[in-house]
Amino acid sequence: TCLYSLEHGIPLIAFSQDRCLTLFDHPRVESLHTIYKEPKAEIISSVDQLISEADIQKMIFMDTTKGVSSVIRPYWSEATGDRADVVQAQSDMLEIVPPRTSKGKGVKMLLDHLGVSPNEVMAIGDGENDIEMLELASWGVAMSNGAEKTKAVADVIGVSNDEDGVADAIYRYAF
Repeated sequence: TCLYSLEHGIPLIAFSQDRCLTLFDHPRVESLHTIYKEPKAEIISSVDQLISEADIQKMIFMDTTKGVSSVIRPYWSEATGDRADVVQAQSDMLEIVPPRTSKGKGVKMLLDHLGVSPNEVMAIGDGENDIEMLELASWGVAMSNGAEKTKAVADVIGVSNDEDGVADAIYRYAF
């Protein structure tokens, strides 16, 4: 992924616990911090240093919506095979995560630990990476500005993120 990023000039962010690492500065990388409130990305001077310096949990390519859907996603879906999962939280981001990891599996583990049934859970999401979680919960709410695939599995479509969709869903459906 790092070599692909450098060869094609497509920003890549490696997530390592509470750090974001990248190989070069780019406005899209900065937007991860300014818009999504992720830690400011540290520029690492080489691929070898990035790989050796951090225990990487996931990688995110950032490009145009068209670039992600027509070039990056098809390439990485094939290239990773069953060694990683390829998902999208946003249309202009492609996440490469360890195989068989998802928000749905994480929620399931938490529910098992707490002894709570999925029948007692509402899940709220907007991205493709939320689908499994929405399917697990007894009540799934997708944001109106969410991905079409996500809205297709939801029980209800709520208001958008820009309209405080999560708060609205909690007040409307949980109370």
